[in-house]
Amino acid sequence: MKTIMSTRLQARDTRPAILPSFAAAVRRLPFMAIAIATTIACAPLPAQAQAQAFPSKPIRLIVGYPPGGGIDFTARVIQAPLQDALKQSLVIDYRPGAGGTIAAADLTRANADGYTLLVANTGPFAIAPYLQAKMPYDPVKQFTYIGQISQGSYIAVTRADHPAKDLREFVAWAKANAGKANFASGGAGTSTHLNGELMNAATGLSLTHVPYKGSAPAIAELLGGQTQIMIDAGTALLPMIRAGKLRALAVTGSKRDPQLPDVASVREIGLAGMESVGFQGLVGPAGIPKDVVSVLSGALLRAIDQPDVRAKFAGVGAEVSPLGAEAFGAFVRAENEKWAMLIRARKLQLD
Repeated sequence: MKTIMSTRLQARDTRPAILPSFAAAVRRLPFMAIAIATTIACAPLPAQAQAQAFPSKPIRLIVGYPPGGGIDFTARVIQAPLQDALKQSLVIDYRPGAGGTIAAADLTRANADGYTLLVANTGPFAIAPYLQAKMPYDPVKQFTYIGQISQGSYIAVTRADHPAKDLREFVAWAKANAGKANFASGGAGTSTHLNGELMNAATGLSLTHVPYKGSAPAIAELLGGQTQIMIDAGTALLPMIRAGKLRALAVTGSKRDPQLPDVASVREIGLAGMESVGFQGLVGPAGIPKDVVSVLSGALLRAIDQPDVRAKFAGVGAEVSPLGAEAFGAFVRAENEKWAMLIRARKLQLD
């Protein structure tokens, strides 16, 4: 009996020693909860949460050409609907020079956070880098492609009083007047230059290239008879065509331009080798997070898929042609391969 009671007393005696430590643990629970909550709050946000917070400040939209041109037109048309889609301001920043390559090179050095974007087009993003002995940037690897805005055929034009009524007749005339015909461009390395070289390659002509400082002076010289043909975008040429001063000979897309329903495509007249389109789209520096790209791409597609936006582009001979980030990047890579091949084949290089 004594032994049993002693054991019970010992069992009871140990309980007070346990209770204080348990009570202390209970008292520490609020502090532990605060510590855990603080740790969670300070932990990095998931990528999805970061993307939901984007954009939290105005976005800079670079235009690599002077105000009043085709790229400026695109920037102005998309500015308001893209602001609405992103619920944030877009500030247009003009950085003209060297056919858009200065702005493109500057973009490669911008922060890859989605707050610096550029309206890209064919010249600096598929042609110009390959014409230089040392590429100023790699148009495939040094950019994040966000989405395509538009595509448009180029238009081959001559003076309204030229004897050729279409491009096939012009080619025949040029062959009969070898050495007398040349083609104008808005500058060496531009899409107008390369379209002329593409025409030479596809038709067997050897027209001399006459570059000017922009489309406006090139058109003026064409009207004055110093050059005989030019291949440029509708934004530059349609006003002169509608005024009856220039004659459209063909369009370079795979189908006719709704603005010029009576003008054949180069494919229709057996010159499919001259097919080309100009593209415009939104790009940023390489390395923009995928979730931010998704936000930008989705907003761009919503912005341009509006009847009034489509109508504005159609009015200048362009067509809203939405492509998401991945599809746009693949299209630009294909354009780079096409123009780089032509440049190598014709041994073209800027001085």
